[in-house]
Amino acid sequence: MTDGPQYTPGPANGAEVRKDGAKWTLILVRELRHSPEKVWQALTDPAHLRDWAPFEVDGSMGAVGTVHLTWAGTPRAIETRVTRADAPKVLEYTSGGNDTRWELEPSAAGTRLTLWTKLDRRFISMGAAGWHIALDTLDYLLSGTPIGRIAGGGAMSFAGWQRLNAEYAKQFGIETPSWPPRAAKD
Repeated sequence: MTDGPQYTPGPANGAEVRKDGAKWTLILVRELRHSPEKVWQALTDPAHLRDWAPFEVDGSMGAVGTVHLTWAGTPRAIETRVTRADAPKVLEYTSGGNDTRWELEPSAAGTRLTLWTKLDRRFISMGAAGWHIALDTLDYLLSGTPIGRIAGGGAMSFAGWQRLNAEYAKQFGIETPSWPPRAAKD
């Protein structure tokens, strides 16, 4: 984190999961106080993504095509295919076998942002906690008071992430996962 405002994430909310086999779909909804155009730029521009997202990309995600995505704390880039880029409404991409979809809808507050992403069920509450913090970081960034990206191992050692991981696990009806993960029980 940078020397921005003191940050404590709010409680786990705005999330649901659709359970289907080994990969579950995490759905997070967030109301942002910014226009869809401004949010779209933050979702697609590599310079903006570096400031809030849990990954970096080597090119714009604002058009259909291929970019290389590198998750925070990992050494290897993953070929990522942007399959839909309908500015400023829908962004869809596939990365590492996981599908992600962002929908932006104008709202009275600014933008209703909805994220759908498929995750290994063992990591669903961890992913929810990470995306919760990333979306908070995005909101601060777009408001002109950046707090710096909180992602990867840095996020997992952050007390707010640990609390959110436990809260989302309880909300989703699963045991709170730990890192590194234990073998899945079937």
